[in-house]
Amino acid sequence: MPDCFTGGFVQTNGYLLQTPDGPPVVVDAPLGMAAWLTKRGIRPAALLLTHQHYDHVEDAAAVAALGATVHAWSPYSTGLTLEELMRSFGMPVEVAPFTVDVLLAGKSELVIGGLRLELAHVPGHAVDSVTFHSPATGELYSGDTLFAGSIGRADLPGGDPELLIEGIRGKLFALPDATVVYPGHGPATRIGAERAGNPYCGD
Repeated sequence: MPDCFTGGFVQTNGYLLQTPDGPPVVVDAPLGMAAWLTKRGIRPAALLLTHQHYDHVEDAAAVAALGATVHAWSPYSTGLTLEELMRSFGMPVEVAPFTVDVLLAGKSELVIGGLRLELAHVPGHAVDSVTFHSPATGELYSGDTLFAGSIGRADLPGGDPELLIEGIRGKLFALPDATVVYPGHGPATRIGAERAGNPYCGD
């Protein structure tokens, strides 16, 4: 089970994953993640972004400053962070610019510190959404694609509900029932439970 940090205005989850052969890696960087890592004396090897919506990357630059290489499906873009859109709604969102060191587009797996992660591009919530699955631990880091009893909203720029549901059913529901899903918001769940009972994309 990974350590979880939850922070920022919309209570976004970030996860700390141990690796077999090296420093840990982080999945997503909600506001406060860097301070949480620093307080614990942790300098992660990598930051893996499930997508670049503002609430998942508010601390990306700060985590990168701790020495982490940033991995994401697409290059950094203010269009992906949605900060301008949020400010137009009156939300004072400011994301410090960061550099994506490793582009994941076109890749099917990633190995860091002996930890192998299978990648699945599942757009529909965001055009750059990618999930990370560890076959060794039976864990899936789903970002905002799949939640316990729900799915990511598809009404933001780049959203597509049909594409999202198709990707969940075709890629995520292909994983074993016992796979534990760690989402970007809310509690963990399992693939079997969501396949059987998710009202948006279940059987």
